[in-house]
Amino acid sequence: MFGELYHNRVLELAADIPHVGQLDDAQGSSLKVSRVCGSTVQVDVTLGAEGRIAAIAVDPKACALGQAATSILARHAIGRSLAEIEAARDALKAMLKDGAEPPSGEFWELRHLQPVREYPPRHTSTLLAFEAAVEAMKQALEKRGR
Repeated sequence: MFGELYHNRVLELAADIPHVGQLDDAQGSSLKVSRVCGSTVQVDVTLGAEGRIAAIAVDPKACALGQAATSILARHAIGRSLAEIEAARDALKAMLKDGAEPPSGEFWELRHLQPVREYPPRHTSTLLAFEAAVEAMKQALEKRGR
């Protein structure tokens, strides 16, 4: 049963997370925690002139599902606006909680996490990275006065 959750691509993504660490010059930073399992993901961002992500660092201490989602976020976040990150988060949430179609576009690989919908206690850890990225971007934009 858990084999569906932890198939090869999920494990590959979880084992190969780009931009791991912290940003010394982060304009926004957010740590999200799953109360269910204790997984955490911290996301630091700096924004470019147009308010898009110029740099990102992630620090996941999560299960393979949370790490896979973090990997997908980190691979595609640079150059994205707050609206794009929110749309990806919302599409992931809808896929998990409402049975919606998987996200498309840059974040299409989130479809590999579709089996998580059958395990509601794992939804929170799967969403952590995107929730943290949205909060970090909002902080950074607020500091800029936008």
